[in-house]
Amino acid sequence: MVTVERTQTGLRIEKNVLKVLKGLAEYLDVSLGDLVEGIALHAFDGKAPFTPATLDKVEQLKAVYGLTLTSADAHRLTER
Repeated sequence: MVTVERTQTGLRIEKNVLKVLKGLAEYLDVSLGDLVEGIALHAFDGKAPFTPATLDKVEQLKAVYGLTLTSADAHRLTER
């Protein structure tokens, strides 16, 4: 185990992305913060954060919550 110092943050995120992340955190039995940290650390190392089985679950959650955004939409979103 590695001891870290965490900080509380206010993070604005698209609502359906958040729903999928919360659903995935629940499915994996981890906190939302732990999930986001894991995704970021994998990305920083140039590694995929999810197994094929987890990606299947992500696709299911995207369908349930109506998430149609993809990585191609990153950095191109505007707010209402």
